[in-house]
Amino acid sequence: MMDILHNLSGGFGVALTLENMIYCLIGAALGTLVGVLPGLSPVTTIAMLLPLTFKMPAVASLIMLTGIYYGAHHAGSTTAIMMNMPGEPTSVVICIDGHPMAKQGRAGPALCVSALGSFFAGCVSVAVIALFSPPLAVIAQSFGPVEYASMIVLALVAVSVITSEAAVTTISMAVLGLLLGTVGTDISTGLMRFTLGFHQFDEGLNFVAVAVGLFALAQITFNLGAKTTRVIATKVTGLIPTREDLKAAWGPIWRGTALGSAIGIFPGTGPLIASFASYSMERRLAKDPSRFGKGAIEGVAGPEASNNAATFTHFIPMLTLGIPAGAPMALMLAALMIQGITAGPQLMTQHADLFWGVIASMFVGNAMLLVLNLPLVGIWIRLLAVPYRFLYPVVLVCCCIGVYSVNNSAFDVLFAAVVCLIGFLFVQLECSPAPLILGLILEPMLEENFRRALLISRGDAWVFVERPISLAILISAVALTVVFCAPALRRKATQGVDVPL
Repeated sequence: MMDILHNLSGGFGVALTLENMIYCLIGAALGTLVGVLPGLSPVTTIAMLLPLTFKMPAVASLIMLTGIYYGAHHAGSTTAIMMNMPGEPTSVVICIDGHPMAKQGRAGPALCVSALGSFFAGCVSVAVIALFSPPLAVIAQSFGPVEYASMIVLALVAVSVITSEAAVTTISMAVLGLLLGTVGTDISTGLMRFTLGFHQFDEGLNFVAVAVGLFALAQITFNLGAKTTRVIATKVTGLIPTREDLKAAWGPIWRGTALGSAIGIFPGTGPLIASFASYSMERRLAKDPSRFGKGAIEGVAGPEASNNAATFTHFIPMLTLGIPAGAPMALMLAALMIQGITAGPQLMTQHADLFWGVIASMFVGNAMLLVLNLPLVGIWIRLLAVPYRFLYPVVLVCCCIGVYSVNNSAFDVLFAAVVCLIGFLFVQLECSPAPLILGLILEPMLEENFRRALLISRGDAWVFVERPISLAILISAVALTVVFCAPALRRKATQGVDVPL
């Protein structure tokens, strides 16, 4: 415990420098803006700003990117409450009771309880990161290539099957990402693979161009054709909740924090699942479940706390194991790779200033978000009146400049445009690009550990089931696939298939 406190004090020494404080504020402010404006997402914003991290110190870049991520989840409830339009998918459940409260003239208490719940959950979950990351990293140091290869497979399967009802489709997207990750120079033989004669692909596909094309450009292109109407329910007249509101919200905030902190640790889960799980739990525990959907403050407090707790603990697998638990974590892992830093068990020993500095900055950023979201709520609501046709051209230009600046190559911009067309097709087909990005990021790690495992076992593939930890991980991956794919296959079987004659 004393070691953790000592490391945290060192982390605050890093996080409270003027430069890092500024980057933390920038990240929190951008995250709030992204969370308030429907149509933008933290993944899009992180992908767009990823090229800028080339010229930034590693600690500052990760502090800014993490601020964008948890800031967006913190602020997504604002539009959910005021407009019945969640700024983030994770805030969908807040609409159920938050918007009815706004219609009843209680938007202020709903926003205040939401912000306070987010702040409390954020502080507790960051403490969870500080407490559980060191022992988990120690355990991970005993992992060999066999266990790491199996863990990567589990992460890909979990992200694919848990986050979508179309598990077969998302698994296919993950496999496509792995295949795209093989483009470039073979790490063992030095031979070129699948470059199609383009020397720009010799070192693999430009990850920044792929990320910007799939998320930023494709999402903007899709949103330009979407027709949305934005009507603010009411004005915020007062933010102070009553004593009864605080009494009713305190229990859900505690329970949501505990539930979200636990759920966020596992790959493939995250804030969205945590918020829905919390809402379901609060409704079952309520003495009068009929109040839910009509403005019950418990339906705002619990899910919002659970959402933000899971947002922070989602960092644990990426920081301690080097395995991202979702698309935003994959982008942050890429930001570390750009800086030449390998996330994993050695991160907190070889780059202690970065590890503990980022954790300490989460406490600082969480306090900043409380100030940004409550006193300035009127400003954020006014920003909702900005037409998207004025916002998107600026974002597109910034994306193109960012992609070009990585290698000073116009080819990368054209490649991002091609990826944008593919990403737009994915959006139309309702295929999530997140597993693809995860597969693209993890392919080199999977290939390297898989080959090492086979070299150690002299080509015996049974080594993956002979090692107990690896066997348990692979059984978990198979079980997840069966559990989440079986209902869809059963539905298709009962509906029947028309066979042409």
